[in-house]
Amino acid sequence: MDIFDVFVDMQATGDRIKQLRKEKHLRVFDLASALGLESEQAIYKWQRGQCLPNADNLVRLSILFGCHIDDILVHNMTGEDESPLLPFYRHLFGAVQLLIDKNENVFV
Repeated sequence: MDIFDVFVDMQATGDRIKQLRKEKHLRVFDLASALGLESEQAIYKWQRGQCLPNADNLVRLSILFGCHIDDILVHNMTGEDESPLLPFYRHLFGAVQLLIDKNENVFV
């Protein structure tokens, strides 16, 4: 499996955040307050799949929900939802790998 065949599904992750929040009987306001956010807007954006929580907030969410970060993020294989940047990242990763292979003794 190519590492570029896996991506985080923002919509499904947002749905998962909403589900976990409801399972803990938390209102959006309660979750925003617990995370130290100034407003609920970020929570609503996560739940709508418009963006993802940053790494710090993912850790905080996992603590609040009593689960692992992997239980919050929903991973999918590439398909019709493939990121338009994926070809660029594949090319960049290939170029970096060539440099590492070519100069592997330099890093020893």
